[in-house]
Amino acid sequence: MLAPKGLRPTAFFQIFQSIVRSASPMLEAIVSEFKSASRIVISTHTRPDGDAIGSQLALGNYLRAKGKEVMMLDQDPSPYNLEWMPGTDLIELYDGSLRQLEFVAQAEIVVILDTNVQDRLGSVGKLFRGTSAKKILIDHHTDPEHWFDLTWQRDTASSTAELLFEIFEAWDLDGITYDVAAPLYVAMMTDTGSFRFSNVSANLHRMVAQLFEKGGIDPSILHAEVYDKKSIEGIKLLSSVLSTIDLHHEGRIGTVVVTRRMLSDTGASVEETDGFVNQVLSIEGVLVALIFTETERGTKVSFRSKGTNHVHKWAQSFGGGGHRNASGAFILGSLENAFRKALASAPQFVDLPNLETSGDLSDEDAEYLNSLMNSQNN
Repeated sequence: MLAPKGLRPTAFFQIFQSIVRSASPMLEAIVSEFKSASRIVISTHTRPDGDAIGSQLALGNYLRAKGKEVMMLDQDPSPYNLEWMPGTDLIELYDGSLRQLEFVAQAEIVVILDTNVQDRLGSVGKLFRGTSAKKILIDHHTDPEHWFDLTWQRDTASSTAELLFEIFEAWDLDGITYDVAAPLYVAMMTDTGSFRFSNVSANLHRMVAQLFEKGGIDPSILHAEVYDKKSIEGIKLLSSVLSTIDLHHEGRIGTVVVTRRMLSDTGASVEETDGFVNQVLSIEGVLVALIFTETERGTKVSFRSKGTNHVHKWAQSFGGGGHRNASGAFILGSLENAFRKALASAPQFVDLPNLETSGDLSDEDAEYLNSLMNSQNN
């Protein structure tokens, strides 16, 4: 299809995509379900981030303004730097109470945001999957499970918030007030690294422009609320974590480690490690960064990468998953075990030209790991 005379091909293609989306049978079906429902439950993944909480609040506030009875129900609380957003005080933590169980049982719709697998919902996953309500997935991760009735999913979208905006666009953009626009903007901002990652598009910026116009948001204030509130404990933890930075495979892979002792010594919460891995990814020459967070049961590994160095398959090899450039997994056993397994498997998933790819941990990496573990045991 040729672009009309005087209209750039990229602009024409984006307009064409918007028209296709607006005519999507799936979008129409989801909007229809929302319009007809009176009781709706909204949930997101454990240890929710900005996209999860922002999308949840944006949808909850939007639906309430449409006269719907909404329950936002999660396993874990919102991060401290997101508690200011409108509606956060209405998010409930699942406690199995009769009131919560009755609401879920009587709801016509359960909406799952920013995750597509039952396990990532934590304690509420089994409850939602077993309900008779219509189950709607809105998400941008790869490889969704198949128990959802309606799905608005695209793994190339910058964020769940971007997909949610498309639903609002198909329904009624005039329903976007400040209480919808502020959390939706935060969701987009946090999942795109303040709009600097490769998943940012011209279309996303057009969406943001409409949030400015319809919601009256101030980006400088929202950015400061999210990023400029650090505890002294969190800063001390960052100092400890950055001291563990090491490079592997001739500088193409960078790692940092968060031990339980670091958390104990600094008094910081594990939530304050959010964004630490990006410090490693910013090092010149690093293609992939990993942060290993020690827990009682095992080690959480977060993978971040640049460009076409996709890491979701790497995370999947350990039972995890996520985005192409941002994924995570949980490896049972010791921190040392997780570190060895992840680094040894790197050549299978990352393009490491002209490097030794035997799959064994190098002598240099083994020495680094040994010194790190010894320092934590002293």
